Amino acid sequence: MKNSNPFIVFTPGLASITGCLLCLGISIAPNLGLVSTPNGQGAASGAKRPWMNPSLSAEKRADLLLRAMNLDDKIAMLHGGPSKGPAGAVPANPRLGIPALCLADGRAGVGNGARDVTLLPAPLAAAASWNPALLFAYGKVLGNEEWKKGVNVFLGPTIDVVRVPEWGRAFETYGEDPYFNSQMAAAEINGVQSEGPIANANMYLTMNQETDRGKVNCVVGERTLQEIYLPPFRAAIQAGNVGTVMGAYVKTDGSYSCQNRHLLHDFLRTELGFKGWVLSDWGAVHSTLDCLNAGLDQEMPGGRYYGKPLALAVQAGEVSTPTLNRHVRRILVTMFRHGLFDRPPTGTWHSNARSAADDLFARKAAEEGTVLLKNEGHILPLANPPSIAVIGADGGTKAMAEGGGSSGVVAPYVVSPLEGIRQRAPGIRVSYADGSDVSQAAKNAQAAGVAIVFVSAFESEGADRPNLELPGNQDQLVSAVAAANSNTVVVLNTGGAVLMPWLGHVRAVIEAWYPGQEDGHAIAAVLFGDVNPSGRLALTFPRTNDEVPTASPRRWPGISRGKPASRTSEYTEALNVGYRWYAATRTRPLFPFGYGLSYTTFKLAGPLVLTRDRLESSPGKASVAVTVNVTNSGRRAGSEVVQAYIGHPAANGEPPLQLCGFAKVLLHPGQTEPVRIVLNPWAFSIFDTAANRWTSPPGAYDILIGA
Repeated sequence: MKNSNPFIVFTPGLASITGCLLCLGISIAPNLGLVSTPNGQGAASGAKRPWMNPSLSAEKRADLLLRAMNLDDKIAMLHGGPSKGPAGAVPANPRLGIPALCLADGRAGVGNGARDVTLLPAPLAAAASWNPALLFAYGKVLGNEEWKKGVNVFLGPTIDVVRVPEWGRAFETYGEDPYFNSQMAAAEINGVQSEGPIANANMYLTMNQETDRGKVNCVVGERTLQEIYLPPFRAAIQAGNVGTVMGAYVKTDGSYSCQNRHLLHDFLRTELGFKGWVLSDWGAVHSTLDCLNAGLDQEMPGGRYYGKPLALAVQAGEVSTPTLNRHVRRILVTMFRHGLFDRPPTGTWHSNARSAADDLFARKAAEEGTVLLKNEGHILPLANPPSIAVIGADGGTKAMAEGGGSSGVVAPYVVSPLEGIRQRAPGIRVSYADGSDVSQAAKNAQAAGVAIVFVSAFESEGADRPNLELPGNQDQLVSAVAAANSNTVVVLNTGGAVLMPWLGHVRAVIEAWYPGQEDGHAIAAVLFGDVNPSGRLALTFPRTNDEVPTASPRRWPGISRGKPASRTSEYTEALNVGYRWYAATRTRPLFPFGYGLSYTTFKLAGPLVLTRDRLESSPGKASVAVTVNVTNSGRRAGSEVVQAYIGHPAANGEPPLQLCGFAKVLLHPGQTEPVRIVLNPWAFSIFDTAANRWTSPPGAYDILIGA
């Protein structure tokens, strides 16, 4: 992409930081049928149950309760039990007043078949807003509806960095950058937990593919783990105060996630200071003693390893009482800390959790996450064309509003794009063809003033996409429609990047992701300009299947060897994940990370102001703030996303560019505002594997600010 602003170089006296102003282009306890104990009962028997005293600390209450628990009580806390509806449950203990744990799936709403809940846009769609405040609100809606359904442990969010563009769960997470994912994870987790439920950061760690996910060995290396895959979990713990972490299915550097002491003890407990509990993904436990000794606290969904086998191990002296108590205590302390003993959820699994406010938020989130990728000749927003041809199954009754797997939500309704467009423009003739007959679709397009083609790619847990091409005949459909009508607009409903061989033949392209129940209303608002699109890509869109960081089979899906076959995925791209790889290899993407257009224009101008020009060598000791002026130079109100990237000295061995800060600002026409971005001190740090510590090597660091 051509830069719209020249370099503006800021060189403070004797500075070791060089600031560059650049408009970046390519580089960038519930009613489950289980017995529960009401609050009042626990409070009334306070003399017999001193742990029910809310004036005591969570730690003190847990210690008091542990003294009253027998072996069966403790073992019952460490594994799941029968569940009627949600993904999992730990039954209540009426004798001790321990409430049940109800654990439910759903990244874009309450899952596991729950009714009367809101289907929000996919997390990736919300993240494309580049607005942490929206993710906090997103978390509050999720947390509130989970709480109203009797759920006190929400099995989300998914915060893994997207390494493989074809990953079947890319839509569940926030994108390909560890800093970006960190900001969004902390925001959503704080939102969820502010409403009552305990959030769950998943899946830990290196859960980057679905192919052979139960056995694949991810060979990563310490520096890559520390700098790319661990940061979102660091933020979830230290900024989000997340209560639980989920151990993944995969192996990391030879050891299953749920029995990997380096991940569970060295990283989580020692380095990150995690005080909550670690539960397994469903069926991800492979042993009793190895998992327990590594640091796994709870097996889900049943007790194959942490039920009778664990009890026998304790009785045989293979597991000491202090070790057992440590795992139980982590769960109890977290439950006390989050108030689960003192206030139950407000509803049951069969309660109505929806509200009109949640419906409105679903629409707002879909609108703000929509990304305008191309707008040739300013064909958008639509200026009341005489007729519109809506084409594609996704535009009608088969609207792709969500992804599949454990994130699936039973939507109360889905407004199709066809419905949304007809409601928004009742005076315009709107035809429809589902695209199954390409010739008929082309005829519809030829007879219309504007043709809007809706195409989609389905993603789901359990399977990666085979490639980045649109499935079926959709590329052919777009090409045929574009040949029949020069005013063709394409709307993508996908869970990640797709190829666009027809890009040069269409006038406009919009990425709407999986937009949730308000699909049609949101896209109509963007198409007609009621909403000025302000979304930006959180993923790089490549030009071909081969021009991606993980194109080599050794990297993805990995090579199978031996008998029985064992798949190994080699993370030899190391730190060059996502846009870092494109910058390092000077490969031009189709659309870069951070990219997105608007119906107005913006200018960034100096002077670029830095609060300091030197940093100490120890990471985390000081921060740098950078300020730049942003002007809305167009005729519409709109929001710009100002992005800050850092370039390390070459000797550090870091990628050429790395996101280190961003801010979203709403501006009216002609308005100029200074935008201040505080750069995380960790941005200036690298992980020294020889010394096994973080350090900030001396040298000059470039700070690049752009849009």
